[in-house]
Amino acid sequence: MRRYSVKEIDELAEVLKNDGVISVPTDTVYGVCARMDHETAQERLREVKQRPKDKAFPIMCASRTQIETVAEVDERAGKLIDALMPGPVTLILRKKAEIPAFVNGGMDTLAVRMAPGEAVRELIEKTGVPLYMTSANRSGEKTCTTLDEIENACPLLDGMLEGETQFGAASTIIDCTQAEIKILREGPAGWDDIRKALLQ
Repeated sequence: MRRYSVKEIDELAEVLKNDGVISVPTDTVYGVCARMDHETAQERLREVKQRPKDKAFPIMCASRTQIETVAEVDERAGKLIDALMPGPVTLILRKKAEIPAFVNGGMDTLAVRMAPGEAVRELIEKTGVPLYMTSANRSGEKTCTTLDEIENACPLLDGMLEGETQFGAASTIIDCTQAEIKILREGPAGWDDIRKALLQ
Protein backbone atom coordinates (compact mmCIF):
# COMPACT_ATOMS: atom_id res chain seq x y z
CA MET A 1 0.00 0.00 0.00
CA ARG A 2 1.42 3.35 -0.99
CA ARG A 3 2.46 5.75 1.76
CA TYR A 4 2.42 9.45 0.86
CA SER A 5 4.49 12.23 2.39
CA VAL A 6 3.11 15.65 3.36
CA LYS A 7 4.61 16.91 0.09
CA GLU A 8 2.13 14.75 -1.83
CA ILE A 9 -1.16 16.22 -0.56
CA ASP A 10 -2.26 17.03 -4.12
CA GLU A 11 -2.09 13.36 -5.05
CA LEU A 12 -3.98 12.28 -1.93
CA ALA A 13 -6.67 14.87 -2.62
CA GLU A 14 -7.13 13.33 -6.07
CA VAL A 15 -7.63 9.92 -4.43
CA LEU A 16 -10.37 11.43 -2.23
CA LYS A 17 -11.99 13.29 -5.13
CA ASN A 18 -12.35 9.91 -6.86
CA ASP A 19 -14.19 8.43 -3.84
CA GLY A 20 -11.09 6.77 -2.43
CA VAL A 21 -10.40 6.10 1.25
CA ILE A 22 -7.10 6.96 2.94
CA SER A 23 -5.60 7.03 6.41
CA VAL A 24 -4.18 10.19 7.97
CA PRO A 25 -2.62 11.11 11.32
CA THR A 26 -4.70 13.48 13.44
CA ASP A 27 -3.90 15.12 16.78
CA THR A 28 -5.75 12.38 18.66
CA VAL A 29 -5.42 9.05 16.83
CA TYR A 30 -4.86 7.82 13.29
CA GLY A 31 -7.98 8.24 11.19
CA VAL A 32 -9.42 6.99 7.92
CA CYS A 33 -11.32 9.41 5.74
CA ALA A 34 -13.39 9.89 2.59
CA ARG A 35 -15.20 12.81 0.98
CA MET A 36 -18.46 13.71 2.73
CA ASP A 37 -20.64 14.58 -0.24
CA HIS A 38 -20.54 11.33 -2.24
CA GLU A 39 -22.55 8.32 -1.13
CA THR A 40 -20.15 6.06 -3.03
CA ALA A 41 -17.25 7.37 -0.92
CA GLN A 42 -19.19 6.63 2.26
CA GLU A 43 -19.91 3.09 1.06
CA ARG A 44 -16.19 2.59 0.37
CA LEU A 45 -15.36 3.87 3.85
CA ARG A 46 -17.85 1.43 5.40
CA GLU A 47 -16.26 -1.36 3.40
CA VAL A 48 -12.78 -0.43 4.62
CA LYS A 49 -13.94 -0.11 8.25
CA GLN A 50 -16.47 -2.98 8.11
CA ARG A 51 -18.82 -0.55 9.83
CA PRO A 52 -22.61 -1.11 9.95
CA LYS A 53 -24.88 1.27 8.04
CA ASP A 54 -26.69 2.44 11.18
CA LYS A 55 -23.58 4.17 12.55
CA ALA A 56 -22.90 7.65 11.18
CA PHE A 57 -19.38 9.02 10.65
CA PRO A 58 -17.95 12.19 12.21
CA ILE A 59 -17.18 15.05 9.83
CA MET A 60 -13.86 16.93 9.75
CA CYS A 61 -13.78 20.48 8.42
CA ALA A 62 -10.91 22.80 7.54
CA SER A 63 -12.24 25.86 9.39
CA ARG A 64 -15.11 27.37 11.36
CA THR A 65 -16.45 28.76 8.10
CA GLN A 66 -16.64 25.27 6.64
CA ILE A 67 -18.28 23.91 9.82
CA GLU A 68 -20.97 26.55 9.35
CA THR A 69 -21.74 25.17 5.88
CA VAL A 70 -22.78 21.78 7.30
CA ALA A 71 -24.03 22.55 10.84
CA GLU A 72 -25.92 25.18 12.81
CA VAL A 73 -23.48 27.17 14.99
CA ASP A 74 -25.13 29.21 17.75
CA GLU A 75 -23.28 31.56 20.10
CA ARG A 76 -22.44 28.81 22.59
CA ALA A 77 -21.11 26.43 19.97
CA GLY A 78 -19.19 29.30 18.38
CA LYS A 79 -17.38 29.97 21.64
CA LEU A 80 -16.37 26.31 21.91
CA ILE A 81 -15.17 26.24 18.30
CA ASP A 82 -13.13 29.43 18.71
CA ALA A 83 -11.56 28.34 22.01
CA LEU A 84 -11.08 24.58 21.56
CA MET A 85 -10.69 24.02 17.83
CA PRO A 86 -8.60 22.91 16.21
CA GLY A 87 -8.00 20.53 19.08
CA PRO A 88 -8.99 17.14 20.52
CA VAL A 89 -12.72 17.98 20.52
CA THR A 90 -15.77 16.74 18.61
CA LEU A 91 -18.96 18.81 18.79
CA ILE A 92 -22.45 17.39 18.25
CA LEU A 93 -24.37 20.12 16.37
CA ARG A 94 -27.65 20.42 14.50
CA LYS A 95 -27.25 19.54 10.83
CA LYS A 96 -27.98 22.14 8.17
CA ALA A 97 -31.27 21.35 6.44
CA GLU A 98 -29.65 21.20 3.01
CA ILE A 99 -27.20 18.42 3.94
CA PRO A 100 -28.37 15.15 2.30
CA ALA A 101 -29.83 12.48 4.59
CA PHE A 102 -27.25 9.87 3.55
CA VAL A 103 -24.46 11.93 5.15
CA ASN A 104 -25.56 11.02 8.69
CA GLY A 105 -28.20 8.35 8.32
CA GLY A 106 -31.09 10.80 8.34
CA MET A 107 -30.39 12.15 11.82
CA ASP A 108 -30.75 15.87 12.52
CA THR A 109 -27.31 16.14 14.14
CA LEU A 110 -23.69 15.89 13.02
CA ALA A 111 -20.48 15.11 14.91
CA VAL A 112 -17.98 17.76 13.76
CA ARG A 113 -14.24 18.23 14.20
CA MET A 114 -11.76 20.77 12.81
CA ALA A 115 -8.58 19.73 11.04
CA PRO A 116 -5.80 19.63 13.65
CA GLY A 117 -2.80 20.41 11.49
CA GLU A 118 -1.68 22.00 8.26
CA ALA A 119 -1.46 18.74 6.27
CA VAL A 120 -5.02 17.57 7.01
CA ARG A 121 -6.40 21.09 6.59
CA GLU A 122 -4.70 21.38 3.20
CA LEU A 123 -6.03 17.95 2.24
CA ILE A 124 -9.62 19.02 3.01
CA GLU A 125 -9.22 22.33 1.18
CA LYS A 126 -7.79 20.65 -1.93
CA THR A 127 -10.48 17.98 -1.91
CA GLY A 128 -12.98 20.83 -1.79
CA VAL A 129 -15.42 19.38 0.77
CA PRO A 130 -15.40 18.24 4.41
CA LEU A 131 -14.28 14.67 5.04
CA TYR A 132 -15.73 11.77 6.93
CA MET A 133 -13.09 11.10 9.59
CA THR A 134 -13.16 8.05 11.82
CA SER A 135 -10.58 6.10 13.79
CA ALA A 136 -8.24 3.82 11.87
CA ASN A 137 -9.40 0.33 12.76
CA ARG A 138 -12.00 -2.22 11.88
CA SER A 139 -15.32 -1.39 13.49
CA GLY A 140 -15.41 -2.64 17.07
CA GLU A 141 -11.66 -3.29 17.32
CA LYS A 142 -8.94 -1.24 19.02
CA THR A 143 -7.61 1.83 17.24
CA CYS A 144 -4.40 1.29 15.30
CA THR A 145 -1.31 3.10 16.56
CA THR A 146 1.12 2.58 13.66
CA LEU A 147 0.94 2.62 9.88
CA ASP A 148 1.77 -1.10 9.80
CA GLU A 149 -1.19 -1.84 12.08
CA ILE A 150 -3.47 0.26 9.88
CA GLU A 151 -2.33 -1.55 6.75
CA ASN A 152 -3.04 -4.92 8.37
CA ALA A 153 -6.44 -3.88 9.78
CA CYS A 154 -7.63 -1.94 6.71
CA PRO A 155 -6.07 -3.62 3.65
CA LEU A 156 -8.63 -2.00 1.30
CA LEU A 157 -7.28 1.52 1.86
CA ASP A 158 -6.27 3.49 -1.23
CA GLY A 159 -3.30 5.17 0.46
CA MET A 160 -1.79 6.42 3.72
CA LEU A 161 -0.44 9.82 4.77
CA GLU A 162 2.72 9.52 6.83
CA GLY A 163 2.95 11.35 10.15
CA GLU A 164 2.55 11.12 13.91
CA THR A 165 -0.36 11.57 16.30
CA GLN A 166 -0.14 13.78 19.40
CA PHE A 167 -2.49 12.72 22.20
CA GLY A 168 -2.92 9.03 21.41
CA ALA A 169 -6.48 9.19 22.78
CA ALA A 170 -9.84 9.79 21.11
CA SER A 171 -11.34 13.28 21.17
CA THR A 172 -13.71 14.63 23.80
CA ILE A 173 -17.28 14.51 22.41
CA ILE A 174 -19.41 17.47 23.50
CA ASP A 175 -23.16 17.54 22.79
CA CYS A 176 -24.25 21.12 22.08
CA THR A 177 -27.78 20.31 20.94
CA GLN A 178 -29.52 20.34 24.34
CA ALA A 179 -30.24 23.06 26.89
CA GLU A 180 -27.34 21.75 29.00
CA ILE A 181 -24.01 20.88 27.43
CA LYS A 182 -23.02 17.25 27.96
CA ILE A 183 -19.75 15.38 27.56
CA LEU A 184 -20.61 12.15 25.78
CA ARG A 185 -17.04 10.81 25.75
CA GLU A 186 -14.20 11.84 28.02
CA GLY A 187 -11.03 12.83 26.21
CA PRO A 188 -8.08 15.24 26.37
CA ALA A 189 -10.35 18.29 26.79
CA GLY A 190 -12.39 18.45 30.01
CA TRP A 191 -15.00 20.49 31.85
CA ASP A 192 -12.46 23.12 32.88
CA ASP A 193 -11.67 23.77 29.22
CA ILE A 194 -15.36 23.98 28.34
CA ARG A 195 -16.21 26.37 31.19
CA LYS A 196 -13.29 28.62 30.31
CA ALA A 197 -14.34 28.69 26.64
CA LEU A 198 -17.95 29.63 27.49
CA LEU A 199 -16.83 32.51 29.68
CA GLN A 200 -14.97 34.20 26.84
